[in-house]
Amino acid sequence: MADSQHTQPDGTSRALICIPTYNEQDNVGPIVRAVREVVPEAHILVVDDNSPDGTGKLADELSAADPQVFVLHRPGKEGLGRAYLDAFRWGLARGYAKLLEFDADFSHNPKYLPTMLETLDRADVVVGSRWVPGGGTENWSASRKLISTCGSFYARTVLGMPVRDLTAGFVGWNRRVLEALDLERIESAGFAFQIEMKYRAFLRGFRIEELPIVFPDRQVGTSKMSRRILFEGLAKVWQLRFRVRRQELARKVD
Repeated sequence: MADSQHTQPDGTSRALICIPTYNEQDNVGPIVRAVREVVPEAHILVVDDNSPDGTGKLADELSAADPQVFVLHRPGKEGLGRAYLDAFRWGLARGYAKLLEFDADFSHNPKYLPTMLETLDRADVVVGSRWVPGGGTENWSASRKLISTCGSFYARTVLGMPVRDLTAGFVGWNRRVLEALDLERIESAGFAFQIEMKYRAFLRGFRIEELPIVFPDRQVGTSKMSRRILFEGLAKVWQLRFRVRRQELARKVD
């Protein structure tokens, strides 16, 4: 992996907005500009998985023009979870206080970022939630909404967690949480990554707060999500319940 050639940032007390990309050439410029507008004090890290459409090159151009935008180039697709883990390691090594997961396709509205960052002053983890009062979706089919709501209900029931949107990907983390979780232990690379991260934070006793967001369907490009990916993720919930809980219990004994 290689990153952009800025002077290495001092992330102390700053937020890092982590944006994974793969074939997002139409979105990367607009989303970076939108994020910079609403949270000008934050830094942005674009994590590109060697996009064949040239997204990585466009991100490099954005970085060259803006000292608060950085790019981490990965050799290829290894799953969304691995992209975020690499972003977290990059940010932790540079001292960032708050690290946020953020989609490149505008399904996560930048307008929520200031509130999420403020919430991290009191909470350990903040989740942009579709399934709490005030949250919701736009332009979703009835079947997609049913799959998502039932998936989250199933996962939180199996895991015994109060978080209503366990599959949410708009998430903010205080660095102390990521440092405590031991990122090398995270097993999930795909969709289940979102569930596993929240579950491990829950088992460690960290405070997780949900904020309502409205989640629209993407308008440009093609979604990376499919029913197969969703069901594969949900199939791992029982594995997470037993394996991860056993690991956490063993840690407490040690």
